[in-house]
Amino acid sequence: MKYLILILIPFISLSQSDVPDKYWIDDSNFEDKINEKKAFGDDNNLPVVVEFWAKFNEINCLSEWEQLEDAVYYRVDLAKASNTKKKYKVRMAPTIILFKDGFKETSWKAGLDLELPTTIEEIQEAINEVNQASKF
Repeated sequence: MKYLILILIPFISLSQSDVPDKYWIDDSNFEDKINEKKAFGDDNNLPVVVEFWAKFNEINCLSEWEQLEDAVYYRVDLAKASNTKKKYKVRMAPTIILFKDGFKETSWKAGLDLELPTTIEEIQEAINEVNQASKF
């Protein structure tokens, strides 16, 4: 048993909340990140996927976030973004909001069971639709 615990420790420490610092945003930079424009007036800005996260429910976070394509991903710790939480009426974690050019396109919210009622494929489909619509 002792050896089994020693073997599992590295895997336990790699929790689903392990997201590099550059992907975490808060009240101080939220609006800048969702309105970020590419250089030289490029009109083809990528949509922004924002996951509102809470430590108490990290087991239900969007663990497959790295699979998202043609979008920028950020995570917000609800405990550190009270103004943003209030502005976007985030009451459950996780909540995911898809923005395009600073405007909310769609969102997904955890239910009373604290699980997100969507899949990574459904989120990617919404990203693809937003990208397609912005081409016109």
